[in-house]
Amino acid sequence: MSAGANKIALSLREVHKSFGEAHIIRGVSLDLSEGERHAFIGPNGAGKSTLFHLISGQFKPSSGEILLGQQPIGGLAAERINRLGLARSFQITNIFPKLSVYENLRLGVMQRFGLQYTLWRPVSGFSRVRELTEQLLEQVRLTRHRDTLGGELSYSEQRSLEIGMTLASDPKVLLLDEPMAGMSREETDYTVDLLRELSAGRTLMIVEHDMDVVFSLCDRISVLVYGQVVATGTPEEVRSNAQVQEAYLGTEVNV
Repeated sequence: MSAGANKIALSLREVHKSFGEAHIIRGVSLDLSEGERHAFIGPNGAGKSTLFHLISGQFKPSSGEILLGQQPIGGLAAERINRLGLARSFQITNIFPKLSVYENLRLGVMQRFGLQYTLWRPVSGFSRVRELTEQLLEQVRLTRHRDTLGGELSYSEQRSLEIGMTLASDPKVLLLDEPMAGMSREETDYTVDLLRELSAGRTLMIVEHDMDVVFSLCDRISVLVYGQVVATGTPEEVRSNAQVQEAYLGTEVNV
């Protein structure tokens, strides 16, 4: 973690979410420090994606409080939360397949400056947009694919492009939902290295099923079971937790 790790970037305080009689999130409380890489793990149906929806504004909490820094964000619209400094990617790759890599990233940068609806001036005239788009191309290692259509990229490259579009808003907190899903081991290793670089100076929260990724990438891990956090700690603490091993990890965990 960075030197600013004592400052709280994201805070969840007794967050609950119910759909009718179904209680999905049951009193989650957690603080994430600035610069921390934090993973949520747990069995299918534990509520991990629902929790991400609550933090990023797709769902409104039934009760409890979510703060981005000192700013309450629970129940705010996703666009407002993004402008406040939190960005999120989804399980399913969300890019524009018929636009080039450069055009995909440029749209993300334009949105950051409120220029996505600018129709009366050529985009090429915005030097700052060009500059930041070029920086993103380099950061996500896609410079050689700048003119390739998004839909023609490999799966891991599409995920890299999506992460780049997520970073276009320059978020302080980045949420990634199963970023390694469907990747080969080689693609996964590449993406882990990329995330280490791209998350520097940011707070990263991921949902991920690949335990090798979780244990090697993250500073802390929270285990979610039936909508409740049953354990939070360093990778070593979580791996040695007998309750966690029995409930989720199994008796043998390889790091």
